Amino acid sequence: MNNAYYAEETFNGTDFTIEPFETGDYEKCRFMNCRFANANLAECNLIDCEFVDCDLSNANLAGLSIRNSEFSNCKMVGLQFNHCTKFGFSATFKSCNLNFASFFNLDITRCSFDDCQLQDVDFSQAVLTGVAFEYCDFAKATFSSTTLLRTDLRSSFNFVIDPERNQIRGAQFSMQGLPGLLEKYNIVVG
Repeated sequence: MNNAYYAEETFNGTDFTIEPFETGDYEKCRFMNCRFANANLAECNLIDCEFVDCDLSNANLAGLSIRNSEFSNCKMVGLQFNHCTKFGFSATFKSCNLNFASFFNLDITRCSFDDCQLQDVDFSQAVLTGVAFEYCDFAKATFSSTTLLRTDLRSSFNFVIDPERNQIRGAQFSMQGLPGLLEKYNIVVG
């Protein structure tokens, strides 16, 4: 059976929880107001795609390839990005809710995050070298053996990062972010 191929198509308001998402390649496609909650996106390829105002919460991402795709104002709660194909993983996230997602052991150096909710997200063993996190909320996010070299967290908040358990050389923090770096020492920065 051949996989589907879609190029430069627009999907508007499609509910993929009712109509199954067809396994295949999606290149330069646009998804607007679509519902993917708990949908099966396994073994698909998303290349230069755009998702706007979509709900992808708890979708199955096993073997999904995401390359140079953009997600704007999307609900992406509980997504296991660590199940995606690691080769070429690259995405832009703008004003997205990524709470409870996992980037465990994933190289996300070709990603950017702007005004995103990243609460309870697992970044353990992930490579975030050079990533810019603009105005992101990291409440209860996990950083363990995470590579944060040259990562920009100056405008982000609510993170707790142990400098002894993570690589942070060259990372950028604001003065307001210092308590998140010093929390393990039980000192007060005022």
